[in-house]
Amino acid sequence: MDAESKFDLIKQVGQEIITEEELLHLLKTKEHPIAYDGFEPSGIDIHIAQGILRSININKMAKAGVKFKMLVADWHAWANNKMGGNLEHIQLVGKYMIEVWKHCGMDLKNVEFLWANDAIKEPEYWKKVMQVARNSTVNRIVRTGQIMGRRDAEVQQASQILYPCMQCADIFHLKADITQLGMDQRKVNVLARELGPSLGFWKPVVVSHHMLMGLGEPPKSKDIDRVIDLKMSKSKPDTAIFMNDSEEDIKRKISKAYCPAKITEENPLMEYSKYIIFEKFNILEIKRAEKFGGDLVIENYKELEKLYGEGKIHPMDLKNAVSYYIHEAVKPVREAFHKDQKLKHLLETIRKFEVTR
Repeated sequence: MDAESKFDLIKQVGQEIITEEELLHLLKTKEHPIAYDGFEPSGIDIHIAQGILRSININKMAKAGVKFKMLVADWHAWANNKMGGNLEHIQLVGKYMIEVWKHCGMDLKNVEFLWANDAIKEPEYWKKVMQVARNSTVNRIVRTGQIMGRRDAEVQQASQILYPCMQCADIFHLKADITQLGMDQRKVNVLARELGPSLGFWKPVVVSHHMLMGLGEPPKSKDIDRVIDLKMSKSKPDTAIFMNDSEEDIKRKISKAYCPAKITEENPLMEYSKYIIFEKFNILEIKRAEKFGGDLVIENYKELEKLYGEGKIHPMDLKNAVSYYIHEAVKPVREAFHKDQKLKHLLETIRKFEVTR
């Protein structure tokens, strides 16, 4: 695959790329660039944006020759007071998340899982953290609070000031050419680009993927923190679909979802069709009675967008179809945790833990 073809594939992942010119140059000069992705073990379950969508994005970039370093950000979650501030519980949740990815189709040949708990034992890591902190103001660090799923005013504990400094240092410690995270992580990635050259490092290319919506109605606000309000969140369990949800749970949640007729923008059911269903199944079949037009086979998102925007597909028909395909996507994970006794015990254990925002 030539550099231009790799670039086109990665552009499918990046809602925003900083910068496209730098990415293309990187692909022309390095056969296997290193991408960093980090995840905070912060709840007792993992939703489809973290599970399925993350796997789809990583697989596309792996196909383009990118090697991934996935950081289990256990100490970051501890600094952010997740799981009641219990580091051992956080680490078990991290192990659970890795097992989910092993069973949902992630290209593990090109993924290396690493732990912050190992990095913190190295003096060179803390030297990088200190370099970031020394070259940033408190206000600048607080403004990156979005990366922790928090508005600026919600950054309260001193430990939360450490989090962005550590995440910025992670990029350089892992020798990442690319940061591949959600749009909500943009601020710290830009900080890394600003600081990198002055600290003797480099400017990482930022590939920010789209944040999958929750099932609720979009907020009316247009403020800078809207990205937090829109995204699927474990803290709003009835508007998120989890990788171990039953078929009944999926149907119930989607049946109540925000899905206005003829509206295709900021419609979660349209989003799941675009970013998950057509990516995994390459097709969406609408089952309906003959009096309502009969069954309909749709082969791409643009066709769905046109038909739904014209009112030729009823919201309930779309909901039924999306429920079916999302269930098919999560079923292998749920079945693995049901059949494997070790995985079943792991899931039962973490579900007893305290969850804190």
